[in-house]
Amino acid sequence: MSELHTLRVRPGRLREIAEQIEQTTGLRVQIVGGNLVMSPTPRGKHAAVVYRLEEAIRPRLPKSLIAVEMASIEMPGDPDDYVTPDLSVCTADFLESDDWLIDPLDVELAVEVVSASEKARDISQKNDWYAVANVKALLVIDPRHGTWALHTRPEGGAYQDVRRGKYGEEVPLPEPLSLRLSTEGLPVYGAARQE
Repeated sequence: MSELHTLRVRPGRLREIAEQIEQTTGLRVQIVGGNLVMSPTPRGKHAAVVYRLEEAIRPRLPKSLIAVEMASIEMPGDPDDYVTPDLSVCTADFLESDDWLIDPLDVELAVEVVSASEKARDISQKNDWYAVANVKALLVIDPRHGTWALHTRPEGGAYQDVRRGKYGEEVPLPEPLSLRLSTEGLPVYGAARQE
């Protein structure tokens, strides 16, 4: 079974329904293109990747930026649409905001960690969401294969540049982050988890 499911719900009630689903099931819910998109909460190794990346990024950020987990990013075109990456690097002003959605133009980096049974189509669709929102950079970490992909220069709903690597190789994060992020020792999913 895929860890990404889509459900059609009548417009105008999407956020209410999304909140109810999250509270009753523990699923992570996003709204993209008028669809509720659900995935289970992360497993241990998934969470470990996010934790280690945040731990590496946070102390090296300029004071104007912060790293936050599970904060949602507003999607253009529909006031109900939003995506929730595993980790976001955004302007520090977000911590003083009453808003629960980050303006995508304030996001310097979104990080998505691929789930153990996620399909290529689902991953590609997620990449497109961030490009449509003009998130400046998207880092996709894939613990199934021990690889990463850094997507930059969103234009026309797609990232124009993609740099790929494997665990052990540093990820060269673009300005204003301007740091080389180590992927050494990030967890890889066990064979029993890969479906």
